[in-house]
Amino acid sequence: MDKTQSIPTIDLSDFPAQYEKLRRSSEEWGCFRVVNHNIPFELMQEMKQVVRSLLDLPIQIKQNNVDVIAGSGYWAPSPKNPLYEALGLYDMASSQAVHTFCSQLDASPSQRDTVAKYAKAIHEVIMDIGGKIAESMGLKGDYCKEWPCQFRINKYHFTPQSVGSAGVQLHTDSGFLTILQDDENVGGLEVMDKSGEFVAVDPLPGSLLVNLGDMATVWSNGRLHTVKHRVQCKEAKTRVSIATFLLGPKEEAVDPPPELVDSDHPRLYNSFTYEEYRKLRLSTELQAGEALALVHT
Repeated sequence: MDKTQSIPTIDLSDFPAQYEKLRRSSEEWGCFRVVNHNIPFELMQEMKQVVRSLLDLPIQIKQNNVDVIAGSGYWAPSPKNPLYEALGLYDMASSQAVHTFCSQLDASPSQRDTVAKYAKAIHEVIMDIGGKIAESMGLKGDYCKEWPCQFRINKYHFTPQSVGSAGVQLHTDSGFLTILQDDENVGGLEVMDKSGEFVAVDPLPGSLLVNLGDMATVWSNGRLHTVKHRVQCKEAKTRVSIATFLLGPKEEAVDPPPELVDSDHPRLYNSFTYEEYRKLRLSTELQAGEALALVHT
């Protein structure tokens, strides 16, 4: 692993000055940290406490967190990822969906309040970042305003025996972009740069990590980079993180804006919906960006 590299940091309070750095980071790395994102540190800490308590619930209660779309509910540890489990919420912009998620898990009034506040705050940030990425490419318009967002809270059961093994296998995210509130105490996240080297993403309390997914590559006609990443077990501690996924158009096809297609940049991918692509990834078990080759023109 190359210890000298580190992923870029974007200051959300420093626009328009950061547009060029944002575009370069999105094209070359497919990931970056954001700071000065307007989510209070206290809310981030409160949400992490709620997440820990929800993931510590008995299995019978966690199983009430059922799927809305395949894979959006409770994930139990599996043979492929035996150290990992998660709870999920589909369409976090919907107050009804947030209410249903909290009810499934018998959340207390204060827990419900924290989840609702966090969902609203992180949704505003993910929409802001999606819009800024489009603007960094010279585009105007609300491209992602109606796209659904999915929420996943993750727990890694790291033990002394599991040190050195994978918490989650190498993968890309299927959607457009992911915001991760990482564990501020326990590292292990690694991203792959374009040369194939793994770069450690060490915890930085108060910051958020952004990963671009497969939909970003398709939507941008190949300009934006989908980043491969994994979680390695570095120490025998429980690791908790909060991921928010901006998926893609709900029902329309994922088509690049006309400004990104011309004679020098012919269209690279066929027209399909996000849901069709997600099902393709599930059925082929191609989880690290390889499914993009199957939709290439």
